[in-house]
Amino acid sequence: MPFVIVQHRLRDYEAWKPQFDEHQAVREQHGGKGHRLYRPVGDPNNAIIVNEFATADGAKAFMADPSLPEAMERGGVEMPPNVWLCDEVETLTY
Repeated sequence: MPFVIVQHRLRDYEAWKPQFDEHQAVREQHGGKGHRLYRPVGDPNNAIIVNEFATADGAKAFMADPSLPEAMERGGVEMPPNVWLCDEVETLTY
């Protein structure tokens, strides 16, 4: 299963989160299956999102979607994000 992992530096997490939620329909259009959202302890305006996609082609299409720059601007993303397209290699539960 492919994943798009994104790290955003935000002006204000609370202002960004509704914009992220609103953009869910675009993720779904490209085969998005769900996401996990993380914030580093002590750094609430840094967000790391792990988006799960049905296919690598869908993940790539999402990454190239023309609505992303405007959505990031509206959400207060401060700088270009770090983005990785990854394949899951291993998942363990302890």
